[in-house]
Amino acid sequence: MPELDSGEVLVRVHAVGVNPPDWYLRDGYKMLPPEWQPPVSFPLILGTDVSGVIAAVAEDVTGFAVGDEVFAMVRFPTGLAGGSRAYAEYVSVPAAEMARKPAGIDHMQAAAAPMSLLTAWQFMIELGHDVQNPLQPNRHEPVPLEGKTVLVNGAAGGVGHFAVQLAKWRGARVIAVASGEHTAMLRDLGADEVIDYTQTAAEDVVRDVDLVIDAVGGPTSGRFLRTLKRGGALFPVFPLGFSGSEEAEKLGVTVSSTQVRSSGAQLAELALLLDAGTIRAVIDSTYPLAEARKAHERAAAGHIRGKIVLTVA
Repeated sequence: MPELDSGEVLVRVHAVGVNPPDWYLRDGYKMLPPEWQPPVSFPLILGTDVSGVIAAVAEDVTGFAVGDEVFAMVRFPTGLAGGSRAYAEYVSVPAAEMARKPAGIDHMQAAAAPMSLLTAWQFMIELGHDVQNPLQPNRHEPVPLEGKTVLVNGAAGGVGHFAVQLAKWRGARVIAVASGEHTAMLRDLGADEVIDYTQTAAEDVVRDVDLVIDAVGGPTSGRFLRTLKRGGALFPVFPLGFSGSEEAEKLGVTVSSTQVRSSGAQLAELALLLDAGTIRAVIDSTYPLAEARKAHERAAAGHIRGKIVLTVA
């Protein structure tokens, strides 16, 4: 069992959420430029998102006790090179990074939420930190959503399906872009319009939106600039490879991104929404912890509906 440092608790893990940084780390962050690839040491334990029960608390921890059900995104991004260690039966967690699990949902749903929901929240609602994004000169700032039109690309995936719900909760009209098989689910989550990207390119038919959340991101994100009105914003969740800065400036569009960071305080806010059913995690599939490889193979197959979760006996 991990030893506890000051400010930490030991969590007996019941479920683990699977996220893209898990397979990035598994592959040695080969998707990053060589100069950005973090040094990785072995043995290596993947994973950041957990839901479970507190088994022990450090002496200086207040506000949590043995037996409390909690959920967390563990040490991210500080632990992105293997310091989070969530694919495990027990994991030590800084108390400041966790919150009580919503009583109204199970451990699988709770474990599905932290990274993806915090990403959507920090991009769209409240950044919650002052750490500078090295990829842009200005601090990321969420924009008002009430009465606005928001397009979410990759709307059926982990971040995307939460972004749809948050935008709708904040009073936006939501256009969801995903494959057609996800239409019913996205309508159920609150999307006002669903564009099947296998049939129609959203950038060819959508105009005058206020905000694009591109949960896919990468080099193709610039294609959504033409869908935005002047004064609008494009938030690529994965900004590497974006090459449309000059076009964005000409169009009067703000392009901004941030890096999701652990926050127990924000998870406590989100727990209220999850407990009330205002926001819910969609589970694509579940696998026992011992079959984490199968979970990664499922992720590699693509077209994930919500989140993949590992269960811990």
